Amino acid sequence: MKLFKKIGAAVLAVIILLFLGGYLYFQNKFSPPENYLNVCGAAENIPMKWISSEENSHSALLLPVKINGIDQTFYMQFDTGSPVTVFYRNSLKSIKEKFHNPIRVNDRNQVQAAFRIGDLKVISNTFKVLDYGSKIDFENPEAVHIIGTIGTDLLEKRIMVLDFKNNLCNFAETFKESDFSDFEFKKRKILISADVENENLKLLYDSGTSGYELITTKENWQNYRIKNSPVEKEKGNSWGTTLSIYSTSARKKIQFNNKTLHLSEVTYIEGISELQKFLMKRSGMQGMIGNKLFLNHKLILDCKNEKFKIE
Repeated sequence: MKLFKKIGAAVLAVIILLFLGGYLYFQNKFSPPENYLNVCGAAENIPMKWISSEENSHSALLLPVKINGIDQTFYMQFDTGSPVTVFYRNSLKSIKEKFHNPIRVNDRNQVQAAFRIGDLKVISNTFKVLDYGSKIDFENPEAVHIIGTIGTDLLEKRIMVLDFKNNLCNFAETFKESDFSDFEFKKRKILISADVENENLKLLYDSGTSGYELITTKENWQNYRIKNSPVEKEKGNSWGTTLSIYSTSARKKIQFNNKTLHLSEVTYIEGISELQKFLMKRSGMQGMIGNKLFLNHKLILDCKNEKFKIE
């Protein structure tokens, strides 16, 4: 009997170690790196630019940026689903060839660079570089030159005001906060609580899913949609992975503390990996909200103090 007890205790210890090891592995693997941005100044009334597709008029939100030493406006996508600000390798290669700029990507896929958003200066010796993006067509005056992604690491440094009604944004060092609500800022992810159909949901604000109001489970999608409303299907791209996206009309209200917004569309996605589903479940996330939900409003995000307001 003692032998069985010892074996049972040993097995239990191994199981505990495996769970602890798995937890530490996921904590380390999916925790964002240390914030490598050096930021100074502020930016006011920066014009926001939308990328449109055949299916979606607000498929991505871009911010204009200037690279030191180059008299050319580039754009970076604003994506709160990304915890780090990154550059795209193919875009940097085009810039280097065109302007003979001494941009050098090191062996760890990092680059030393500086850019400006209005009077806001962002500098780092270790910007991450992704094998992504397209060659820049400098000969086309209508082309929009997208060179990277602005992530939530910048929002750790500045309070952001997204004025969707006037298509302007600000980055402020301080802000007079009144009637603000709490949200969670875990691993640089913005998790906001909201009520739909008397059910409280923890929702990820992901501006990378810009053109959608609410992305939820297929079950909730069925419950929230207007019965027999037409379904629009489109293909999406998540860092090279193709997704199937289904959207349809809804007529619901979504309550954020003291602000109620109208939910006119609901979406669900197929093609998400099992690992992504597992990570979403672990975080408690029950859906995502994109920029489209806030189009007639102003969204203020103070990630450092985990406060937000919708006007």
